[in-house]
Amino acid sequence: MSETSTSVPSAINCQVPHFRAAMTGEREFDLANYAGRKIVLYFYPKDNTPGCTAESMAFRDLHDQFVAKNTVIFGISRDSLKSHEGFKTKLGLPFELITDPDEQLCNLFNVIKMKNMYGKKVRGIERSTFVIDESGMLVKEWRGVKVPDHAQAVLDSVS
Repeated sequence: MSETSTSVPSAINCQVPHFRAAMTGEREFDLANYAGRKIVLYFYPKDNTPGCTAESMAFRDLHDQFVAKNTVIFGISRDSLKSHEGFKTKLGLPFELITDPDEQLCNLFNVIKMKNMYGKKVRGIERSTFVIDESGMLVKEWRGVKVPDHAQAVLDSVS
């Protein structure tokens, strides 16, 4: 990943710093390429886990409705591109997945948290979703997301 500012979007209606990152489809995500469209970025902990699978399938199932609202969707986790490609194929995801193994995007959006896993404290991604408007402004965020009905709530928020 390159050209990433170290600033964290800290408030709604703030400009999201320009960033680029590797994503599935042998492509590179570049924030500037999506000017004029709304962007949904959903951060999730790990490919092929129950909650992340359910969340990705929910976004998949609503994809056409997001497209009708001039909105593109991207999933982001620390998994490798190889893992992402397999996950995307397995679930038939019609959108790309961004890899963030060095946590630059996770830090940019402040989604790394200490979590309890089987009684141990571990650093992990707090399931979070962000909507960026056509001009690159952060207009909505959800943190500590619970998967049921979340994708629908995100869809309802984009007009």
